[in-house]
Amino acid sequence: MGMILGLTGGIATGKSTVVTVFKSLNFPIVDADVIAREIVEVGTPALEKVVAVFGSEIVSKDGSLDRKKLGEIIFSDEKKRKKLNEILSPFLKKAILTQIADKKNQAPLVIVDIPLLFEGGYDKFVDKVAVVYIPEETQLARLMKRDNLTQAEAQQRIKSQLSIEKKKEKADIVFDNQKSIEETEKKVKKWVSKNIFE
Repeated sequence: MGMILGLTGGIATGKSTVVTVFKSLNFPIVDADVIAREIVEVGTPALEKVVAVFGSEIVSKDGSLDRKKLGEIIFSDEKKRKKLNEILSPFLKKAILTQIADKKNQAPLVIVDIPLLFEGGYDKFVDKVAVVYIPEETQLARLMKRDNLTQAEAQQRIKSQLSIEKKKEKADIVFDNQKSIEETEKKVKKWVSKNIFE
């Protein structure tokens, strides 16, 4: 049986760079963001529950979830954001654990890519946790540039997660992503070869 590696980071810390390296090495990826979109597709019980709580104005004409509208509601209201997480958590957890079970026999290493890994308590379902790290001031600058946000907007999004420093402290493995993409790639590949997952 292989290793289940939980991979996390903060917003704009470069987690997708690390995921791309693992993908290029043909390790299966359980992607929580993709699963989070799938569980609220048209006709799903999760979407019905979200609409029952937040109202039909968060649904587009075609019956799909209007993410922009929902985002506007939850990013500015902590209570509503927590409520949404409460509704979706059981659906998300079930789908993630199902995918881990399906993929763990396919390869010596399965990557479980979860932005809110510690916040959601997923660290207990993986063997080790890797954090993609950059200092908070770099994170803030990258996020403002990437998403064209003001400093206040970017800070609000960063604050909605556990701080990157705390995540770094809790991690078993830290992939420092302050330098070039090539440097980060080298670090990931070195870790893989050292842990005999070729």
